[in-house]
Amino acid sequence: MKLAIGGKGGVGKTTIAASLAKAFLLKGYQVLAIDADPNATLASAFGIPDASDITPIVKMEELIYERTGAKPGSIGGIFNLNPRVDDIPERFSKTVEPGLRLMVMGAFKTGGGGCYCPENAMLKALVTHLLLDRREVVIMDMEAGIEHLGRGTAQAVDRLIVVVEPGRRSIETAKTVRRLASDIGLRRIGVIGNKVRGPEDEEFIKRHLSDFDILGFVAHMESIRDADISCVPPYEKAPELLDVMAHVAEKMLQSQTVGGP
Repeated sequence: MKLAIGGKGGVGKTTIAASLAKAFLLKGYQVLAIDADPNATLASAFGIPDASDITPIVKMEELIYERTGAKPGSIGGIFNLNPRVDDIPERFSKTVEPGLRLMVMGAFKTGGGGCYCPENAMLKALVTHLLLDRREVVIMDMEAGIEHLGRGTAQAVDRLIVVVEPGRRSIETAKTVRRLASDIGLRRIGVIGNKVRGPEDEEFIKRHLSDFDILGFVAHMESIRDADISCVPPYEKAPELLDVMAHVAEKMLQSQTVGGP
């Protein structure tokens, strides 16, 4: 199972990503959680207060130079577009608990026409390996866009999950993400409604995203905010959250088994 999770900033996608990873772990799966958001906060969602020992792959200058043959920051020139990356998840991930590991990737560099640089070559090769070659559950916590995905890897994503909250900007972000995903052939898109305060909020999301596959709803809970403040995994402070994610995980596993959307 390979999952990518995105959404507008502040909707709680990192909380959802961490809790979904825990749900798959409890179902007996090995899980590799990938923080692919420039504002890397997935470590704190797993209750890791100090992530200073986790260096984003994109900032490992010696490794990038060793694998691509070019110094990070260089544009153009000749370098290896298909560097070796198969050893990176084991070498540079952090064990959160037995069966669950975390790796921080960092963001793609962008420019006027895209950045043709060794850092991006490294990240593209790594994403390809994670989605095509890994056998465990891979959950990628991304920013609102889909920069880490391309035509060559989109078909390997079992589901792109967009986290939304009851609000028009969040709804518009979901529609934009789906349009971008469709451009690269990724059409298996689901929605998780977060910070829902009642039936009216659920109906708002259903009405405005009626043609999306809605996987579940997470209620607004002060305990989740308290978990963030105290750097405790949200699923420990709010077991109801873990119940919802277990249902979402099971729904996706069943659709995969029967060849569903």
